Amino acid sequence: MDVAVIGAGYVGLVQAAGLASLGHRVRVGENNREKMEMLKAGRSPIYEPDLESILGEGLATGLLSFEASNLAVVTGAEVVFIAVPTPQGEDGAANMSIVAVVLDEIAPHLHEGVLVVFKSTVPVGSVAKYQQFFDERSAGVTVLSNPEFLREGSAVSDFFHPDRIVIGTIDQRAAERMMELYRGLDSPVVVTDPISSEMVKYGSNAYLATRITFANAMANLAEAVGADVRDVLLGMGYDRRIGHHFLSPGPGFGGSCFPKDTSALVAIAEEADYDFALLKGVIAVNDQQRQRVFDKVAAALPDGIDGATVGLWGLAFKAGTDDIRDSPAVDLARSLAGGGAHIRAFDPQATVDLEGVELVADPLDAAKGADVLLIATEWADFQAVDLRKVREAMAGTAIVDARNILDPDAVRRLGMEYYGVGR
Repeated sequence: MDVAVIGAGYVGLVQAAGLASLGHRVRVGENNREKMEMLKAGRSPIYEPDLESILGEGLATGLLSFEASNLAVVTGAEVVFIAVPTPQGEDGAANMSIVAVVLDEIAPHLHEGVLVVFKSTVPVGSVAKYQQFFDERSAGVTVLSNPEFLREGSAVSDFFHPDRIVIGTIDQRAAERMMELYRGLDSPVVVTDPISSEMVKYGSNAYLATRITFANAMANLAEAVGADVRDVLLGMGYDRRIGHHFLSPGPGFGGSCFPKDTSALVAIAEEADYDFALLKGVIAVNDQQRQRVFDKVAAALPDGIDGATVGLWGLAFKAGTDDIRDSPAVDLARSLAGGGAHIRAFDPQATVDLEGVELVADPLDAAKGADVLLIATEWADFQAVDLRKVREAMAGTAIVDARNILDPDAVRRLGMEYYGVGR
């Protein structure tokens, strides 16, 4: 099929390169010239394992191309994926302004029978709203929902081995064309109405965010009663009804999806006159979790934060990505620097430009002269660092392990203090 993808971010890039790998002709619209030139050269502007490999393959076969003009991209396309940002607005709801601009631009240039597919996370009712938009213009276009479920750090694998493909449409022919587009992927396909499809994405992320927050709440309780939360959650996870996934305590969830989508779902509920008190609590506890980690660092600095040197391992919101959007690590760095601390930070992939934060070359360099070491992202690289060298490099003796990746006994045997989450 001839496919257009508008937006070359995490979602759009993986979607485009993945469809090209399946044999479709894919054109990608991206108005950022610098990013587009990188992509034309086969270089990814984001860190995502295996992405550059499939980008290169698509360019080499001629099935994947990039254009600065959205109009050039959609001309002749049978399917148009909308993969532009829908950031959180001031009221918590998804901001659809970029989507609206794109659809206004391309609407006059779509031929009859085109499928316009929302890959971006959009508010409930968006398919119906924009179907009316096209119908009023007699465009003969069918609008669908096809939410993405990619995890940063494993997005390419998730595209080729999805847990499910969700298609939201009441048009049986459109559903069949979408299933043909994904032919070759071994995955259950859920065909449902557009509103239910739109809800699947929000519900999935809200549930996973709730599991993370539950793990953090259990960690806080474990600290209060003297339990080790890792053993508690391990014992719980062996129950097949529960499982071990998304039960890792830490500094709270972050990234581009969970914070935005939980707030958006609360806004959707309020518009429907439903008080989603459970999800409001999840958001509140998540906000408190970052403060709890900050307080642990402050407690490990007997002379106070002002003037202290803090070694920081990690900037990305999680391991496996360079994404710092709503990253707990960056939020903690900003708060500590705001309190007068000097931050020596290292991350294998992510960078940040913050006053008071110095980026260094490796984990040992980050620990050099530190009064306290804060581990804020769970990169496996950090577990391989020689703790004896860390102890020699530091001025202080405290490690705040906000990801519980170190062995507390190994730290303490070196004469250091260990502060984990729920341990």
